[in-house]
Amino acid sequence: MPRHHQKKSSASGGGSQRQLRVGEQVRHAMAEILAQGNVHDADLEGHIVTVPEVRMSPDLKLATIYVMPLGGRDTEIVIAALERNKKFLRGEVARRVNLKFAPDVRFRVDERFDEAERIEKLLRTPAVQKDLEQDPDSDREEEQ
Repeated sequence: MPRHHQKKSSASGGGSQRQLRVGEQVRHAMAEILAQGNVHDADLEGHIVTVPEVRMSPDLKLATIYVMPLGGRDTEIVIAALERNKKFLRGEVARRVNLKFAPDVRFRVDERFDEAERIEKLLRTPAVQKDLEQDPDSDREEEQ
């Protein structure tokens, strides 16, 4: 009687161990390609681009590459330049990462930095500061 294997879902929600491992390999390869200046595009030449994260699809055939130009400027220009050079970048990643299939690549702006800044600004607002400065002992006395 054949055994049926159930797929185990990742507790972290970030994908399987294999997805995470391959994503990290693709991230390193892409960061190296961009750091070495192997992409000959006028729009990329003046930018240092970081690659903070790569998310792989479950079948490892699609890599969503999150990028951020240093300083967060010209994100649309950088994404457009990367999209124009997608075929070259995919080939370079395939040469550097040993996979059965070269994953298709798509580029997205990493917005985590903007989100962190937004939260930081919220924490500095007077209303939040007032809540943070309240004496925790005074709350306990009111409850009794």
